[in-house]
This record gives sequence, C-alpha cells and structure tokens, in this order.
Amino acid sequence: MNCVSVIEAKVNDDPRPALLCFSHLRWDFVFQRPQHLMERAAKTHQVFYVEEPIIANETPHFRMRCQASGLTVLTPIFNEQCDPIAEQRRLLDGFVATLQSRKIVNWYYTPMAMRFASDLPCDMIVYDCMDELSAFHFAPPDLMDLERRLLAQADMVFTGGPSLYAAKANLHKDVTCFASSVDVNHFAKARQNITDPADQARLPKPRVGYFGVIDERMDLGLVARAAANMPNVQFIMLGPVVKVDPAKLPRAHNLHWLGRKEYADLPSYMANWQAAWMPFAINEATRCISPTKTPEFLAAGLPVTSTAVVDVVASWGDVVKIANADTIVSSLQASLNGRSPDWKKQVDARLSDISWDRTWSGMAQKMTTNARLAVAS
Repeated sequence: MNCVSVIEAKVNDDPRPALLCFSHLRWDFVFQRPQHLMERAAKTHQVFYVEEPIIANETPHFRMRCQASGLTVLTPIFNEQCDPIAEQRRLLDGFVATLQSRKIVNWYYTPMAMRFASDLPCDMIVYDCMDELSAFHFAPPDLMDLERRLLAQADMVFTGGPSLYAAKANLHKDVTCFASSVDVNHFAKARQNITDPADQARLPKPRVGYFGVIDERMDLGLVARAAANMPNVQFIMLGPVVKVDPAKLPRAHNLHWLGRKEYADLPSYMANWQAAWMPFAINEATRCISPTKTPEFLAAGLPVTSTAVVDVVASWGDVVKIANADTIVSSLQASLNGRSPDWKKQVDARLSDISWDRTWSGMAQKMTTNARLAVAS
C-alpha cells in the first residue's frame, strides 16, 4: 500500500487530535524549530505539515509524504491556470472534511497562510512566531496585515526568543516565550572522534565553522575580513544560500562554501572543527533572531564567537564570545587557543536545563489548559 493510501486509510481511524501546521519552510530545507516541535507533536497528535505550493503541469492535489516520526507532509500542487489561494482553500476544505468530528489545532509559522486558512474550522489556533518575517528581504507587502489578523484569531502565541517576546507581548493577551532549544545528545556526538567528511577532510587545521541558512542575515564583509586576516585558519561555511547571489559570496583560499548538509551529518563536520562562529549582520533582519545554532555549537563542545545579536548577548553572553569587526580576529584566535575545563562545565550546566522535549512539553501543557481544547501532553 502506498503512502497516500496508508494516510487515507488511517485518517478516520486515528482518534487523536489533528494538528495542521502551516509553514513557510519546506520540511526538507533545514532541520530547525518546526521540525523539532512537529516530530514531538506527532506523538500525541496526527500532524499534517502544510508546505507552500509547487507549480506543476498536474491536476491540483495534495502531494502526501509520510515521515518516520509519523507526521505527514502535505504539498499543494497547482498548475499555472489555478488561482493559488482559492485552490489551496478548496483542497484544505476537502481535507479538513475527512477529519470528521475530531479536535483540530491550526498551528501557524507564517501569517501568509491566513490568505487561505483564516476561516478553516478548528478548535484551537496557535501562532508559533519563530522569526520577524516582515524584516526579511522580499517580505510580502501584506504580511503585517495578515499577522494582525492571525494575532486577532489566535488562542495563544509562542515566540522563539526573548526579543520576539518583547515585540509581540503587547499584541496578544496570551504570549509565552519558548526560546530555541537543542537536541544535546545529537550534537554531543561531535565531542567524539568521528571520521572527517570527504569534502572537508582535505582541508588543513585549525578550522572555524558555521552552519545555517546563508542569507541577508550574514555579514559577508565580516566573513571576508576574518578570512583575509587569518590566512592560516580554514573557514568552513555550511548551508543553503538564499536571497543572496552565490557569485557575490566572498572568495579566498581559506574560505570554503560547502553547501547544505543533512542534519544527521552535522556532528561529523563539527567534530573536526576547532571553533564555531556566528558572523551575523546587525540589521533589521537579525534584530529579533534567537539562533538555534548557539546551543547546538555549545553542545558540540565548540567555543563560539558571535556578533552582538541581542538574544545571543542576553541569553548566552556568559559562555559565548561577542565580537565586532574590530575584535573578530582576536576573539576567534582566543577561541582557537581553547577554553578551560570550567567553561565546559558551565556550558554543560546551562545545556542541562533545555531540550526540545521540554519545550514541547511546556507548549502542550499550555494547550491543555486552554478552555477550547484539551489535549494530552
């Protein structure tokens, strides 16, 4: 039986609440907050992760993909003749009808989904705000209006960090900060001896590494400056390039753009670095970010240097070096010289208090106390 048949056979047999997650990020893009939380949600809910549409010469339908965690990815497929908003609403109406009388949670990562999902029947609306999307390049002009509509309808709002909490706290009666967390066991693998990946093994040491989306939040000038002033250090940059012309990335003999890597493979890269860095630009796009990679680098046992992102300074400034264009070289060199055992103990004590399991448990508890829907945590 194929995946679609399995899904159709089980939809009505599953007594758990359904959770429709509307995201601007494709499931297979990079593994971050939505993936961590929705995989955990799938233990108590039947989760359907609704991606943005793909235009193809096909009859409009949902492409369904089963994931090992039990959740289902729904990708709307439209042809060029369709009205995408009307067609997506039609597909969702038909899909929600199959859920019959079960409780339904509509979970939003993007206000843009309000264009087609604002009137969908449900028992609870959650807005998990992980980024200030209106500050990103090429943000749709109606995004802020749609976010206001979402805030007006949402039963509760979660934020991915303290800066986002400060930005949203006065816009809704029930806002809770659930800061970015970490799968410590996954990244702690990097503290062991792991074979160097083939595309990195040829590079000499010492190495300073970064992984994540490479977009307008990256200070490319700072990257170029550090590489030029530290010619004996290899700078490893992992991640997809988005909204930045790849031809405009700085180039140097010791600067290596190795592209997107699978989440499962990240520890093998990090195990063979001597330090990590987060060379973020200080601009509107980074004003409210709370980088998930901060605790991930620390869990890997790597000393970290970051620019002065507000949430990094506030939440991790005691264990992360904060640098600017004038101090980046000295900060990175200090990181490469190593940290004391006391630093590692301090890091591990901090990491012992956070996990994605704990984050989801806190969210689920909030949901169970809401008068409109009772769900098991």
